[in-house]
Amino acid sequence: MSSNPQKLSGNEIRNLFLDFFAQREHQILPSASLVPEDPTVLLTIAGMLPFKPIFLGQRTPEFKRATTSQKCIRTNDIENVGRTKRHHTFFEMLGNFSFGDYFKEQAIAWGWEISTKVFGFSPQNLVVSVFEEDDEAFAIWRDQIGVPPARIKRMGADDNFWVSGPTGPCGPCSEIYYDFHPERGDDNIDLEDDSRFIEFYNLVFMQYNRDNSGNLTPLQNKNIDTGMGLERMAQILQKVPNNYETDLIFPIIQTAAEIAGIDYHSSDEKTKVSLKVIGDHIRAVIHMIADEIRASNVGRGYVMRRLIRRVVRHGRLIGIYRGDVAGNVFTPQVAETAIALSESAYPNVRQREAAIKAELQREESNFLNTLDRGEKLLEEIIQEVKQQGKAQISGESAFTLYDTYGFPLELTQEIAEENNLTVDEAGFDVEMQKQVERAKAAHETIDLTVQGSLDKLAEHIQATEFIGYTQPVATALVEAILVEGVFQEEAEAGTEIQIVLDQTPFYAESGGQIGDRGYISGDGILVRVEDVKKESDFFVHFGRIERGTLCVGNTVTAQIDRACRRRLQANHTATHLLQAALKKIIDDGISQAGSLVSFDRLRFDFNCPRALTPDEVQQIEEQVNSWIAEAHAAKVEILPLAEAKARGAVAMFGEKYGEEVRVIDFPSVSMELCGGTHVSNTAEIGVFKIISEAGVASGVRRIEAVSGPAILDYLNLRDKVVKDLSDRFKVKPEELPDRVTSLQNELRTAEKQLETLKGQLAIAKSDSLLQTAEIIGDYQIIVAQLEEVDPESLKIAAERLLQKIGNGAVVLGSVPEEGKVSLVAAFSPEVNKKGLQAGKFVGAIAKICRGGGGGRPNLAQAGGRDASKLPEALEQARSELKSALG
Repeated sequence: MSSNPQKLSGNEIRNLFLDFFAQREHQILPSASLVPEDPTVLLTIAGMLPFKPIFLGQRTPEFKRATTSQKCIRTNDIENVGRTKRHHTFFEMLGNFSFGDYFKEQAIAWGWEISTKVFGFSPQNLVVSVFEEDDEAFAIWRDQIGVPPARIKRMGADDNFWVSGPTGPCGPCSEIYYDFHPERGDDNIDLEDDSRFIEFYNLVFMQYNRDNSGNLTPLQNKNIDTGMGLERMAQILQKVPNNYETDLIFPIIQTAAEIAGIDYHSSDEKTKVSLKVIGDHIRAVIHMIADEIRASNVGRGYVMRRLIRRVVRHGRLIGIYRGDVAGNVFTPQVAETAIALSESAYPNVRQREAAIKAELQREESNFLNTLDRGEKLLEEIIQEVKQQGKAQISGESAFTLYDTYGFPLELTQEIAEENNLTVDEAGFDVEMQKQVERAKAAHETIDLTVQGSLDKLAEHIQATEFIGYTQPVATALVEAILVEGVFQEEAEAGTEIQIVLDQTPFYAESGGQIGDRGYISGDGILVRVEDVKKESDFFVHFGRIERGTLCVGNTVTAQIDRACRRRLQANHTATHLLQAALKKIIDDGISQAGSLVSFDRLRFDFNCPRALTPDEVQQIEEQVNSWIAEAHAAKVEILPLAEAKARGAVAMFGEKYGEEVRVIDFPSVSMELCGGTHVSNTAEIGVFKIISEAGVASGVRRIEAVSGPAILDYLNLRDKVVKDLSDRFKVKPEELPDRVTSLQNELRTAEKQLETLKGQLAIAKSDSLLQTAEIIGDYQIIVAQLEEVDPESLKIAAERLLQKIGNGAVVLGSVPEEGKVSLVAAFSPEVNKKGLQAGKFVGAIAKICRGGGGGRPNLAQAGGRDASKLPEALEQARSELKSALG
């Protein structure tokens, strides 16, 4: 214990806090994952979040008292990161919690004790705030702790009243602030002045329940929830001007600065901001990957991808990337420093080091390519906007960058801001909505009016009862008939129809499994059902009336196609076995990213940072077939969600489940939460065959396979293709590979010959241009257009012409195909000495054709998209050469 502030490391602060409360009968609990159990939030955003079910009365606590150091991520004010002293995306919240045990008096006493006795803060440096109506807390601080009334500030509900939502547990807060300038006195204390005050400890007194009318009633069990910001404590105790210069973050910043070849302390403010962003975001990303979050374009995966891309972008701004960027990545090196700083408190970052570095390497490399393409186009857009005298980039242009080049809107906004421009975000949203509507129009199989009609119908009929797990046939009542989404009382033969029954054996498309097929029949009625989808609580049967007239109120027989159902069952169970095999053979951390179970095949998407080897694919296939042959019986149970997870059931990542779930268990092989239809024994699958393994997105792989009866279809198709090829090539099936190789070799030879001929033709065309050479002082220049010459041949022609004229410059252009422009510039060494470089020259000329490019000082190529501007570009080239060489 100390009476003076100590200069403590971040690790020492964390340990002192946890030890203090452990000595006071608090159970030290490990930090929860950044992937929360709470489905209402993407990431763990507060130290109390893992205890939210306890505070809401949904779970009984194992301990009356607990203390944690919880890693958290918030990105709601990401634009402030690096610009203010204390904003972060990743931070650690030290907390002590009481679940119906001690309350306000004890929490305040311990808060003061740890601040003054453990961390050594002088009472003269501390100011506290209380909720304006909380006289009890005010009195405790004044009378029991001895804080002068002038240093106890009453604050409104916005600052000092905690709520879990519109209703539920809530209560007043009391915060402890550090005063950097107590010599300024106690008059007119303004806690919003962050140059003088910093809040470092928040005590939440959860004592009320708020009802729908806003009324507050006292809770039977009152709780304590506190939070002390580790980074803020480090800033105070280490006596540095901001959180970034503490030992928790600054070593990461120094690593980035060393890679860039700069010094943080002597850098300008803009460079410091970039270094701070890198330091903060890398810290966040290593913990996200360690908690098995993978970069993607949705949800928390998108949050992480955005953070990595901001790191790469700011790396560019401080000059980390120079010259050729191929393979020139820096994030894994910076991550090594972040891992070393975190591993003592969070060992999983070191355990997942390889995965962290691989994910960063891949994402950085991919985004560098995106940046390269997108920034060139954005530069053109910015120039056009400025030339037009405007101050805003259109939403359409921003969406083109996003949709065509994968360029994030946030990045467009950042670069626009650097150029004193804004982006029409509303216009971007309009274009995005158009894209969504186009996608729906292209893929939606349910008429959009059906859902609206069913919503109205819900007031009059009960939800459909599904009985198809055990009954393939059912007697049912026709509750509703829709034709093109409109209710009808009856429909005749030949009509495309949607039918709602009171009960059904038909499985509706869900969880990746497509809907059943079959028939609905009655007195003179036959309806062929082609698909079934679930809308709200109704099963909608899509089909065509083959004969008779169907009426609302008819009693009918609903019967699934059992052969089709058997195929679905085999393929769906095979996906479960496939996931189990992937976890066993590749990585236990693999998780499902999507699936399709149809009659003829199955598709399984999974998170994996690399391609599987052919040997691994074979091992997986053999393992699945081994489990099939072992004839494992299925065990199906309905369990409480918590119990299912406790038993080890695998849940679909990001899926929302009810309080009770259906568990499909093949003991010792696979246990998953699933509502689909399955075989009763793995032996019913018969055989499993992987057709392909490929990447479908960054960090996401896809396996396509067939199983059960679909295997015969697959083999028949393959056999037909092989026979057809054998007949065409007039060889035996086993000789096909050699024959294909021979044809490929012949094709390559022919292509080489064609390229040679193209080059010779271009040279022949270009020789006539020698007569057009213009003499400018001691130099000769040739500027001309060659018709329909490809880029490589154009380069050959330019080099040959330069060789013949000797001292001078050659600029040639061509339109090799519609919508494409090719340009090449070849300069002699004497022209280079005049300050002209082919790369810069031809790149600037190409912009006239809405393109760009570059290369060496003596030879460079460029491209463009506007062929109509080529004559203008060549005339500009001629004019600039004359001006520079004349």
